[in-house]
Amino acid sequence: MKMMPLLCAALLIVTTAVAQEGAKPMSITMPGPVLSLSLGTATPGGGFPLYGDAFAEVMNKADPSLTLATRNTKGSTENIPLLEAGQLDLALVAGEPAYEAFKGIGRAPTKLKIITALYSNPGMFVVRADSPYRTIRDLVGKPIAFGAKGSGLVILSRYVLDGLGLDQDKDFQSVYLDRAGDGPAMVQDGRVAALWGAGLGWPGFKAMSESPGGARFIAPDAAEIAQIRAKHAFLKPMLVDANSYPNQPVPIASVGSWSYILARETLPDDVAYRLAKTLHGAEATLGARLAQAKETTASNTVASAPDVALIHPGVLKYFKEIGVVK
Repeated sequence: MKMMPLLCAALLIVTTAVAQEGAKPMSITMPGPVLSLSLGTATPGGGFPLYGDAFAEVMNKADPSLTLATRNTKGSTENIPLLEAGQLDLALVAGEPAYEAFKGIGRAPTKLKIITALYSNPGMFVVRADSPYRTIRDLVGKPIAFGAKGSGLVILSRYVLDGLGLDQDKDFQSVYLDRAGDGPAMVQDGRVAALWGAGLGWPGFKAMSESPGGARFIAPDAAEIAQIRAKHAFLKPMLVDANSYPNQPVPIASVGSWSYILARETLPDDVAYRLAKTLHGAEATLGARLAQAKETTASNTVASAPDVALIHPGVLKYFKEIGVVK
């Protein structure tokens, strides 16, 4: 019976605390991660798995109560339906399939939202340094590795070639890979004349540039860039700075678009806000971890989005707080 005064006192303290909190439910913080999210990338050996692993590592370290787990997929064209079905929380998606999904080209417009822009993707071919091919027209009729079957790179090349009046499957001996990482070896041993790719720090370009025989890049010239953009204005002029790859002493002009991390439609606003805030604080760390990730910034996300309304509301809330969006 002597315990009763102590018990009553404890109940009084709890009741008072609840009243002071406006009768909100009391929360108990449990040890361990409180937020686990899946992040779809692409096939091994490509740029998306390389970026996705670095992104997840940096984000998890910046917020120890966050667990981002990467998952290899077939790439952009699989990531979009997986997000729409709620089978992924987040996924990397190239600019062209994202553009088609947002615009409803060949499908209903998607309700997926942008979490962040990743990096720009200037598209170009790479050949062996001793190759006789110098222009895109030189590659017509030749076997070309255009990337993994589900990759956004394949869609980018279709737009670029279409802008030049060329059909990817009729005017070339198109080769589509099961693994993005298989392309460089196919160029080096002569199975294909060239490999198509895009972006800064792209593993296929890096592997070719570092190969014993060296490599050379083929991109649209100034007249071809104008011709491509006259038909597909959403493709933007982009520049690969000199020395972006080994043995690449001069800058390379081309066209391309931005890749994104997209979120499933049902991702809560507070989760998106938390991701944006964590990423903004870790931008410099991510850029130091991976060269192409230096372009992963809040300002680039706003500038590259086809429409600001396509950015997740939770991300926009944070962007307004830091003054990136009015």
